[in-house]
Amino acid sequence: MDTLATFLPKFPLNFNAKSSSPQKKAKLKVSLVSIEEKHETSITTNTSSARTTLHKLVELTKKRSPEKPSNQEQEQVDKKTKRSLLENIFKAFDVFISAFLDLPLRPSLDPKRVLSGNFAPVDELPPTPCEVVEGALPSCLDGAYIRNGPNPQFVPRGPYHLFDGDGMLHLIRISQGKATLCSRYVKTYKYIVEHDNGSPIFPSVFSSFNGFPASMARWGLTIARVLAGQFSPLINGFGLANKSVTLFGGCIFALGESDLPYAIKLTPNGDIITLGRHAFDSKPFLNMTAHPKIEPNTGETFAFGYDIFPPFLNYFIINNEGMKQEDIPIHSLTHSSFIHDFAVTKNYAIFPDIQIVIHPMDIFRGRSPVGVDPAKIPRLGIIPRYAKDETDMFWIEVPGFNMLHAVNAWEKDDGEEIVIVASNILSVEHALDCMDLIHLSLEKIEIKVKEKKVLRQPVSAQSLDFGVINPAYIGKNMYVYAAVTAPMPKIAGVVKLDLSLLELNHGSNCMVASRLYGQGCYGGEPFFVSREPNNPEAEEDDSYLVTYVHNENTEESRFLVMNAKSPDLEIVANVKLPGRVPYGFHGFFVTESDLMNKLWKFS
Repeated sequence: MDTLATFLPKFPLNFNAKSSSPQKKAKLKVSLVSIEEKHETSITTNTSSARTTLHKLVELTKKRSPEKPSNQEQEQVDKKTKRSLLENIFKAFDVFISAFLDLPLRPSLDPKRVLSGNFAPVDELPPTPCEVVEGALPSCLDGAYIRNGPNPQFVPRGPYHLFDGDGMLHLIRISQGKATLCSRYVKTYKYIVEHDNGSPIFPSVFSSFNGFPASMARWGLTIARVLAGQFSPLINGFGLANKSVTLFGGCIFALGESDLPYAIKLTPNGDIITLGRHAFDSKPFLNMTAHPKIEPNTGETFAFGYDIFPPFLNYFIINNEGMKQEDIPIHSLTHSSFIHDFAVTKNYAIFPDIQIVIHPMDIFRGRSPVGVDPAKIPRLGIIPRYAKDETDMFWIEVPGFNMLHAVNAWEKDDGEEIVIVASNILSVEHALDCMDLIHLSLEKIEIKVKEKKVLRQPVSAQSLDFGVINPAYIGKNMYVYAAVTAPMPKIAGVVKLDLSLLELNHGSNCMVASRLYGQGCYGGEPFFVSREPNNPEAEEDDSYLVTYVHNENTEESRFLVMNAKSPDLEIVANVKLPGRVPYGFHGFFVTESDLMNKLWKFS
């Protein structure tokens, strides 16, 4: 009844009798009697209703009263409390390291500089219509162009390197002349853990080890977080999936060489879904190159992974059904090397052993484990394409050749000569620290297999990288389309090179077309899309080039379509994008027929 009393109305019946006349007292008495009679009648006639109301009020009170949690619930509450406390301690220690232990930040590690302008991160963008402001989108572009690149989900507290950002895919979906843009993070294990934590917690090999005190502190903090169960990188991976995106084995993958590929799916409305980390139904392995080579005739994918422990290189094949075959360990690579790309021909696979090396013990010297060894002589390793082991592999020293990206490779004279077109990092000491000082020389490399000799020839005097070709001409191409660095990591334009002119002119001037994007405008890697991909009689350069371009003066991003055959690479279509697309790395075009294919393995 105490509960009920708290809800019943209280009438203000406090009166002063001395000031009341007899007449007023009589009126008051009548009034009081009337109230009492009404109240009594109400109780008498509505007993059932009152009981119902009382029951409801008691039940409501019970619901509002906190129940004593079970032992299991209490344990969960205690665990959450402890986890929250640990997270706060870890965050505070992380802030302390950045504020007091880090060395002064070099320009290449200062987030205020590295993440300025169009390198600054953007939020995710759901599928949003775009406006074609110039020309028209050709029908052969019906499909999707996807480009990958770093985009940190949190502003870093301390040092940050350009390679550190979480992978974000920028997709432009084209259908019947209309386009939509979508930008989504690759939902890697790292991304999910840090998203749930609300702050960055994974260390970076490029920036976390900035001086001995900071290196030791971050190393200890990482171990403490793993022991506390905050994340499990050895089981779930720690990669960013921010380097490239490609199609093989019946699925689209986002890749980064420090981890396994992440399978993604495109929805009919142009959205992107991360399906998860993928091991190709094989024995456990840790990582895979961001530049696998796909054989169009067999559907096989040739790939590799490198490690900080022997064997430092493993070569393998993924068959056309998406099953990874047995590793071929390369024991003749005696130190861990930063092998970003490789080349594959009809009979061989060629690996570069360059001057960018990995020394894990450098962490305990306060330096990044990835660095440059100027005393090392670069080499090329050649192994039979379908080798069962490395018995027939051999290495050739190639002083001054630090290969970054392979554009194409083929064979001459029945396999006695291998030809590779690739970019070479000149002034390799600036590769990780002062990228704006790098000159990337696009070169033609000829390997004499029997003599074990290498001949090199520059293709252009310009600084060029991100070269692409018509994919139908894998095995021997005439034309290369390459990005003009302005300087790195920005791209000022694109050039068209005719490799046949190298032999005719016996020189390095083989540029036949070019387009610069204009003052304050920078783009990225061009990508080649054939006008008639299924026409065997189509000319090699009968195609289009596509890329994202950003105008730093207007802060607008565009999607450009260029005529690959024209002498000035004329603009065929210019699409104004509804969101900013930061500068990034590698992309891929998926045709409409592939998008509509109902045999996707992971659909």
